[in-house]
Amino acid sequence: MNARARGKFVTLEGVDGAGKSTHVAFLAERMRARGHPVVTTREPGGTPLGETLRGLLLAEPMDHETETLLMFAARREHVERVIGPALARGDWVLCDRYTDATWAYQGGGHGVDGSHIAALERWVHDACRPDLTILFDVPPSVSRERLERATANGRTLDKFEREGAAFTERVRATYLDRARAEPARFRVVDSTRPQEAVRADLARIVDAL
Repeated sequence: MNARARGKFVTLEGVDGAGKSTHVAFLAERMRARGHPVVTTREPGGTPLGETLRGLLLAEPMDHETETLLMFAARREHVERVIGPALARGDWVLCDRYTDATWAYQGGGHGVDGSHIAALERWVHDACRPDLTILFDVPPSVSRERLERATANGRTLDKFEREGAAFTERVRATYLDRARAEPARFRVVDSTRPQEAVRADLARIVDAL
């Protein structure tokens, strides 16, 4: 019997309020409908240690380089215990945020030197890079409007979601720069549109993978 082919690694990215998490279940079901076993996960998080670090990263004030190091510590555990083994057995992995988020938030948003992020990326997961990244794109004004609506509905925002419009614009600009630099990997989806229109695009993207 032939060994099972390596699975596909798909990541979802975007500024806070872009709506990417809303579509995780839809994307996973679309993949399963095409016959692929799917593991859904998230960053920071995905493992018991990662979830503990997530609680700190989203709530505690800290030096931005410390923040970057903790993101990659959680990511290393995630790659070793969840993502890598799933891909090796032929599963598809659908991950809500990955290293592009570190480039966008810690690099673009907080100004951490890109050479540090690149070095950590090579060290932590050089052999585990996404096959496809779907970037849910909205301007800062839409992001803020959606986050305010979530707050009105009783949700407590994390420290990144509480950042201002200038921070969100830097994060978005970094994401778009990365998408332009790697057009073969990225698919940019206009997430200001109604959910049905966004999901039609997502279906086409997944079906072509």
